[in-house]
Parts: sequence; structure tokens; C-alpha cells
Amino acid sequence: MASTADFKNGMCLDIDGQYFYIVEFLHVKPGKGPAFVRTKLKNVTTGRVIDKTFNAGVKVDEVRIERRPYQFLYQDDMGYNFMNNETFEQVSIAKENITGVDFLKEGDMAEVVVHADSETILFAELPTHVVLTITYTEPGVKGDTATNATKPATVETGATVRVPLFINEGEKIKVDTRNGSYVERAK
Repeated sequence: MASTADFKNGMCLDIDGQYFYIVEFLHVKPGKGPAFVRTKLKNVTTGRVIDKTFNAGVKVDEVRIERRPYQFLYQDDMGYNFMNNETFEQVSIAKENITGVDFLKEGDMAEVVVHADSETILFAELPTHVVLTITYTEPGVKGDTATNATKPATVETGATVRVPLFINEGEKIKVDTRNGSYVERAK
């Protein structure tokens, strides 16, 4: 059990049998009335973000979770298969439980979030930025850069990313896995 005074970003709570992450929180002490805590909570299974307000000092159920590094091996009809590099245990995770799955390639490392008490896998997260090679893009037109013009480019995982006109086929780019946006050329 934890109280609202123990809240911190990333803390996992059990609310009505569902697990929620604290995305952000704010302790509010109005001039009139009791103090309260305003939170944004992300559902672990669905990914939906909700707003919830707690009265100050309320007890909540905290869920103990662990983040473990796993390596992506392959994809089959059961899902995406990962391996723990320490125990060599293999697990299968469904596509909807992996953030940034469109940018996942064989051999990539991901953080798998595990419920510490029951050892059940909640979800997996890719690093925020990955480096990918462009397999196809139209050539950019010289002199057509008056504004922030972009063009679609297909990367080695098959996903499409909007890139600036000066990026060519075969180049390596850094992609943000949270929203699929181009960040910069890879060095």
C-alpha cells in the first residue's frame, strides 16, 4: 500500500483490477477546501491515458514491476519472440503490447516490463530512438527546399517515415519509436 504522498512518475498502480502507470501528477492545495492530487494514468494493457483525481492521503495499491532487457529474435503466428540474455528464457509478446513495433528488427534490444510477483509480462518498449537504413525513397528535387518539405521513405523494417528531401536511399537515419518521426541522419 502506498499513499498519494508516495506518487512518482513511472509508478504502477492497481486500480479496480487494472494496472496503470503514473505519467504525470500534481499535488494541488487550493486556498479553500482539502488538498488533492491530479494525475494522468496510462493503462498498461490498452495504452489509453485517463485523468484521475485522488484526495490527499488516500491509500492506493502499488504494483511491483521490473524492467528487464530482452533481445528480439523473430516473429511468427504466436507473436513477437524475445529472449532474456541472462537466463536464455524465450517469451512471446503480442503485437499490441509492444510500443514502436513497426521499427523492430531482429537482434534489437527491448525493455520488457514484468509484474514482479506473478512473473507475467505486461508490455515491451523499444528504445526511444533507433537507427534504420532507408530501402526506398524518391529522389529529392534540387531547389525544392523553401519550406520544411518532406517525402515518404521506406525503412528496412517496412515502415514508412516522413524524411526531409535531402535524404537518399541507402542512408541511415535516426527514428523516434514513440511517434515514428524522423530525428536526424545517423553518424
